[in-house]
Amino acid sequence: MPIVLFLLAVPVVYFTDTSWQPAHSTTVLTWVSIALSVKGFLIRSYSIGTTPKGTSGRNTRAGQIAESLNITGIYSIVRHPLYLGNYLMWTGIVLFTFNFSFVVIVSLAFWLYYERIMFAEERFLERKFGQTYLDWSLTTPAFIPCYRSYVRSVVPFSLRSVLRREYSGMMATVTGFVFIDLLRQWFESGMVNWYSVSIYVFAVSLLITVILRSLKHYTGVLSEKDRS
Repeated sequence: MPIVLFLLAVPVVYFTDTSWQPAHSTTVLTWVSIALSVKGFLIRSYSIGTTPKGTSGRNTRAGQIAESLNITGIYSIVRHPLYLGNYLMWTGIVLFTFNFSFVVIVSLAFWLYYERIMFAEERFLERKFGQTYLDWSLTTPAFIPCYRSYVRSVVPFSLRSVLRREYSGMMATVTGFVFIDLLRQWFESGMVNWYSVSIYVFAVSLLITVILRSLKHYTGVLSEKDRS
Protein backbone atom coordinates (compact mmCIF):
# COMPACT_ATOMS: atom_id res chain seq x y z
CA MET A 1 0.00 0.00 0.00
CA PRO A 2 2.77 2.56 0.73
CA ILE A 3 4.28 1.97 -2.72
CA VAL A 4 0.90 2.56 -4.37
CA LEU A 5 0.47 5.79 -2.38
CA PHE A 6 3.91 7.00 -3.45
CA LEU A 7 3.06 6.40 -7.11
CA LEU A 8 -0.36 8.05 -6.85
CA ALA A 9 1.12 11.06 -5.04
CA VAL A 10 3.07 12.10 -8.14
CA PRO A 11 0.09 13.07 -10.35
CA VAL A 12 -1.89 14.27 -7.31
CA VAL A 13 0.80 16.77 -6.30
CA TYR A 14 1.33 17.78 -9.93
CA PHE A 15 -2.35 18.57 -10.58
CA THR A 16 -3.17 20.07 -7.18
CA ASP A 17 -3.30 23.84 -7.47
CA THR A 18 -2.47 25.60 -4.20
CA SER A 19 -1.83 29.05 -5.68
CA TRP A 20 -5.31 30.26 -4.73
CA GLN A 21 -4.89 29.32 -1.08
CA PRO A 22 -3.56 31.83 1.49
CA ALA A 23 -0.05 31.01 2.66
CA HIS A 24 -1.23 30.43 6.23
CA SER A 25 -3.73 27.76 5.11
CA THR A 26 -1.01 25.52 3.67
CA THR A 27 1.03 26.07 6.82
CA VAL A 28 -1.92 24.97 8.95
CA LEU A 29 -2.51 21.92 6.73
CA THR A 30 1.16 21.02 7.01
CA TRP A 31 1.06 21.04 10.80
CA VAL A 32 -2.25 19.17 10.89
CA SER A 33 -0.74 16.54 8.58
CA ILE A 34 2.31 16.14 10.81
CA ALA A 35 0.10 16.00 13.93
CA LEU A 36 -2.04 13.22 12.42
CA SER A 37 0.99 11.12 11.55
CA VAL A 38 2.60 11.72 14.94
CA LYS A 39 -0.63 10.68 16.67
CA GLY A 40 -0.77 7.53 14.56
CA PHE A 41 2.84 6.75 15.43
CA LEU A 42 2.16 7.30 19.15
CA ILE A 43 -0.87 4.96 19.01
CA ARG A 44 1.23 2.27 17.35
CA SER A 45 4.08 2.85 19.80
CA TYR A 46 1.83 2.57 22.85
CA SER A 47 0.21 -0.56 21.42
CA ILE A 48 3.55 -2.25 20.79
CA GLY A 49 5.14 -0.99 23.99
CA THR A 50 2.42 -2.49 26.19
CA THR A 51 1.77 -5.75 24.37
CA PRO A 52 3.15 -9.01 25.84
CA LYS A 53 4.49 -11.76 23.64
CA GLY A 54 2.05 -13.97 21.75
CA THR A 55 -1.16 -11.96 22.11
CA SER A 56 -3.96 -10.63 19.92
CA GLY A 57 -3.51 -12.73 16.80
CA ARG A 58 -0.07 -11.52 15.73
CA ASN A 59 0.55 -12.47 12.07
CA THR A 60 3.56 -14.57 11.09
CA ARG A 61 4.68 -16.42 7.98
CA ALA A 62 3.10 -19.53 9.45
CA GLY A 63 -0.24 -17.78 9.84
CA GLN A 64 -2.01 -16.15 12.75
CA ILE A 65 -0.77 -16.98 16.23
CA ALA A 66 -2.25 -15.96 19.57
CA GLU A 67 -1.39 -17.64 22.85
CA SER A 68 -3.64 -15.29 24.84
CA LEU A 69 -6.12 -12.49 24.21
CA ASN A 70 -4.95 -8.96 25.00
CA ILE A 71 -7.90 -6.92 26.28
CA THR A 72 -6.17 -4.38 28.52
CA GLY A 73 -4.32 -1.15 27.82
CA ILE A 74 -5.12 0.32 24.45
CA TYR A 75 -6.93 -2.90 23.51
CA SER A 76 -9.53 -2.07 26.13
CA ILE A 77 -10.61 1.02 24.16
CA VAL A 78 -10.20 -0.14 20.54
CA ARG A 79 -9.87 -3.59 18.96
CA HIS A 80 -7.46 -2.64 16.16
CA PRO A 81 -5.10 0.05 17.46
CA LEU A 82 -2.27 -0.82 15.08
CA TYR A 83 -4.49 -0.36 12.04
CA LEU A 84 -5.86 2.87 13.51
CA GLY A 85 -2.27 4.04 13.92
CA ASN A 86 -1.49 3.06 10.33
CA TYR A 87 -4.49 4.98 9.06
CA LEU A 88 -3.57 8.17 10.89
CA MET A 89 0.08 7.95 9.84
CA TRP A 90 -0.77 7.57 6.17
CA THR A 91 -3.66 10.03 6.27
CA GLY A 92 -1.21 12.64 7.52
CA ILE A 93 1.03 12.01 4.53
CA VAL A 94 -1.91 12.06 2.11
CA LEU A 95 -3.26 15.31 3.57
CA PHE A 96 0.19 16.84 3.00
CA THR A 97 -0.60 16.77 -0.73
CA PHE A 98 -3.24 19.45 0.10
CA ASN A 99 -5.76 17.49 -1.95
CA PHE A 100 -8.89 16.62 0.04
CA SER A 101 -10.28 14.37 -2.69
CA PHE A 102 -7.15 12.26 -2.41
CA VAL A 103 -7.71 11.95 1.35
CA VAL A 104 -11.26 10.65 0.78
CA ILE A 105 -10.15 8.19 -1.92
CA VAL A 106 -7.29 6.82 0.18
CA SER A 107 -9.57 6.53 3.22
CA LEU A 108 -12.03 4.42 1.24
CA ALA A 109 -9.23 2.30 -0.21
CA PHE A 110 -7.77 1.83 3.27
CA TRP A 111 -11.11 0.64 4.59
CA LEU A 112 -11.63 -1.82 1.71
CA TYR A 113 -8.10 -3.17 2.14
CA TYR A 114 -8.04 -3.53 5.93
CA GLU A 115 -11.68 -4.49 6.49
CA ARG A 116 -11.06 -7.97 5.09
CA ILE A 117 -7.90 -8.35 7.17
CA MET A 118 -9.67 -7.28 10.35
CA PHE A 119 -12.56 -9.64 9.61
CA ALA A 120 -10.20 -12.62 9.15
CA GLU A 121 -8.29 -11.80 12.34
CA GLU A 122 -11.48 -11.43 14.38
CA ARG A 123 -12.87 -14.74 13.16
CA PHE A 124 -9.59 -16.41 14.13
CA LEU A 125 -9.75 -14.91 17.62
CA GLU A 126 -13.42 -15.81 17.97
CA ARG A 127 -12.72 -19.45 17.13
CA LYS A 128 -9.77 -19.61 19.53
CA PHE A 129 -11.08 -17.68 22.53
CA GLY A 130 -14.83 -18.13 22.17
CA GLN A 131 -17.03 -16.29 24.65
CA THR A 132 -14.12 -14.32 26.14
CA TYR A 133 -13.49 -12.76 22.75
CA LEU A 134 -17.20 -12.16 22.09
CA ASP A 135 -17.67 -10.37 25.41
CA TRP A 136 -14.69 -8.13 24.68
CA SER A 137 -15.60 -7.43 21.06
CA LEU A 138 -19.20 -6.51 21.90
CA THR A 139 -18.08 -3.78 24.30
CA THR A 140 -14.94 -2.53 22.51
CA PRO A 141 -15.15 -0.49 19.26
CA ALA A 142 -13.29 -1.83 16.24
CA PHE A 143 -11.72 1.41 15.03
CA ILE A 144 -12.93 4.50 16.93
CA PRO A 145 -11.59 4.45 20.52
CA CYS A 146 -13.89 4.65 23.53
CA TYR A 147 -11.69 6.11 26.26
CA ARG A 148 -14.28 5.57 29.00
CA SER A 149 -13.69 1.81 28.92
CA TYR A 150 -9.92 2.05 29.48
CA VAL A 151 -8.37 -0.66 31.64
CA ARG A 152 -4.73 -0.33 32.65
CA SER A 153 -2.35 -2.60 30.76
CA VAL A 154 -1.18 -5.73 32.55
CA VAL A 155 2.40 -5.08 31.36
CA PRO A 156 4.40 -1.85 31.72
CA PHE A 157 5.28 0.27 28.73
CA SER A 158 8.56 -0.78 27.10
CA LEU A 159 10.47 1.82 25.11
CA ARG A 160 12.86 -0.93 24.09
CA SER A 161 10.05 -2.76 22.27
CA VAL A 162 9.16 0.41 20.39
CA LEU A 163 12.76 1.07 19.39
CA ARG A 164 13.14 -2.53 18.23
CA ARG A 165 9.99 -2.71 16.16
CA GLU A 166 8.93 0.75 15.04
CA TYR A 167 11.98 2.31 13.37
CA SER A 168 10.91 1.14 9.92
CA GLY A 169 7.45 2.68 10.30
CA MET A 170 8.99 5.95 11.44
CA MET A 171 11.36 5.94 8.48
CA ALA A 172 8.56 5.18 6.01
CA THR A 173 6.46 8.04 7.36
CA VAL A 174 9.30 10.56 7.21
CA THR A 175 10.14 9.37 3.69
CA GLY A 176 6.54 9.96 2.63
CA PHE A 177 6.54 13.56 3.84
CA VAL A 178 9.94 14.29 2.32
CA PHE A 179 8.96 12.71 -0.98
CA ILE A 180 5.88 14.90 -1.30
CA ASP A 181 7.80 18.01 -0.22
CA LEU A 182 10.49 17.42 -2.86
CA LEU A 183 7.84 16.70 -5.51
CA ARG A 184 6.09 19.97 -4.71
CA GLN A 185 9.35 21.91 -4.88
CA TRP A 186 10.18 20.38 -8.26
CA PHE A 187 6.76 20.94 -9.80
CA GLU A 188 6.51 24.53 -8.52
CA SER A 189 10.04 25.77 -9.26
CA GLY A 190 11.73 23.14 -11.40
CA MET A 191 14.39 22.58 -8.75
CA VAL A 192 14.90 20.99 -5.34
CA ASN A 193 16.37 22.70 -2.30
CA TRP A 194 18.75 20.08 -0.91
CA TYR A 195 19.29 22.21 2.19
CA SER A 196 15.64 22.33 3.20
CA VAL A 197 14.36 21.24 6.61
CA SER A 198 12.83 18.08 5.17
CA ILE A 199 16.22 16.88 3.91
CA TYR A 200 17.78 17.34 7.34
CA VAL A 201 14.87 15.51 8.99
CA PHE A 202 15.28 12.67 6.50
CA ALA A 203 19.03 12.44 7.17
CA VAL A 204 18.54 12.31 10.95
CA SER A 205 15.75 9.72 10.62
CA LEU A 206 17.91 7.58 8.35
CA LEU A 207 20.77 7.70 10.84
CA ILE A 208 18.46 6.68 13.70
CA THR A 209 17.05 3.85 11.58
CA VAL A 210 20.51 2.50 10.72
CA ILE A 211 21.58 2.62 14.38
CA LEU A 212 18.43 0.88 15.66
CA ARG A 213 18.49 -1.75 12.92
CA SER A 214 22.13 -2.51 13.68
CA LEU A 215 21.41 -2.79 17.40
CA LYS A 216 18.49 -5.12 16.70
CA HIS A 217 20.31 -7.48 14.32
CA TYR A 218 23.86 -7.46 15.65
CA THR A 219 23.50 -6.96 19.41
CA GLY A 220 21.18 -7.94 22.24
CA VAL A 221 20.68 -4.38 23.48
CA LEU A 222 17.06 -4.21 22.35
CA SER A 223 16.15 -7.80 23.19
CA GLU A 224 13.54 -8.44 25.87
CA LYS A 225 12.06 -11.47 27.55
CA ASP A 226 8.32 -12.10 27.04
CA ARG A 227 7.99 -9.40 24.38
CA SER A 228 7.22 -9.86 20.69
